[in-house]
Amino acid sequence: MYLSSLATAVPARRYTRAECWDAFATSAWFGRLDERSRALARLVLTRDNGMESRWLAVDSLAEAFAIDADTLQRRFARHAPQLAAGAGRLALQRATLRPADIDAVVVTTCTGYLCPGLTSYVNEQLGLSRHVKGFDLVGQGCAGALPNWQLSSALLDAGHCDHVLSICVEICSAAMYLDDDPGVLISACLFGDGAGAAVLSRNALDGRRRVRWTTSVSVTAPAEREALRFEHRNGLLRNVLTRAVPRLAAEHAEEVLRLATSRAGLAQDSITGWIMHAGGRDVLLALQEQLQLDPAALRYSRNTLREYGNLSSAFVYFVLDAALADSAAGGWWWLSSFGAGFTCHGALLAVD
Repeated sequence: MYLSSLATAVPARRYTRAECWDAFATSAWFGRLDERSRALARLVLTRDNGMESRWLAVDSLAEAFAIDADTLQRRFARHAPQLAAGAGRLALQRATLRPADIDAVVVTTCTGYLCPGLTSYVNEQLGLSRHVKGFDLVGQGCAGALPNWQLSSALLDAGHCDHVLSICVEICSAAMYLDDDPGVLISACLFGDGAGAAVLSRNALDGRRRVRWTTSVSVTAPAEREALRFEHRNGLLRNVLTRAVPRLAAEHAEEVLRLATSRAGLAQDSITGWIMHAGGRDVLLALQEQLQLDPAALRYSRNTLREYGNLSSAFVYFVLDAALADSAAGGWWWLSSFGAGFTCHGALLAVD
């Protein structure tokens, strides 16, 4: 499987960490929190938390604090199809392919639910064939990009498709929840909205940098399910985020990397590019320590987190896009995402 093109999309409005603090501190919700929670929110949003800004699908930050099930569902239903189609449209343009060239579309999300799924809206807005194969993947959290590519690879390798449009889209502002739980508050301070799209092809297209998907490894640890997940409360999605997440992310990331490099007969120092989901500042530090990486190795993940926040499943598209735009040195690149479950996935990319 080859990467023929990559594109990203974000909402129209960007908000800084300082602006988020000002809006949070003057909102009605702030007064509903206990003193400890208010102090935590101040700490996270006024000191360096790894995120400097994020893009949110709201016209003002005051709108973000209208937290009820109907408002959040309307936000997802409006913006998820728009961002998914926007990223997909640009990916098609960059691949110089027509909508009719796409044989399947795979869309991943965890921050909302539509039936029919997002593939229906993407097909409509992009003018894809009425016979295109559509697959909606939900419930995989921040880890979702790699399962999306694994399915795309299976479709291409089996000869069912020549080109697959892969999309991850998250409207994290449609999964807003606030209470006195520290994990809930940290989540509210870190996540942003965005979409990533890739055209994945059975054969390499001419005239572009060659990025080939090779070995892929996954690990699932249901015993750690309660460490990171969504749950439903009062008709809303509530993010469960515990202190164990940085450790779990680092340990599982090392496991999938070790298995993949072993299968490929490679040493870790053969990897020249690191395309990693960030999670947050503490997660990146844990990954750096566990994998014994130079801080510069995770610069694209760190910069993406700083500009966009945690974009959940879409995050690694932005990291990969940044590395390609920077003409990063070729060789073996490691693409990895982790999230709810607890799950972790990784893939070796051969980059010319």
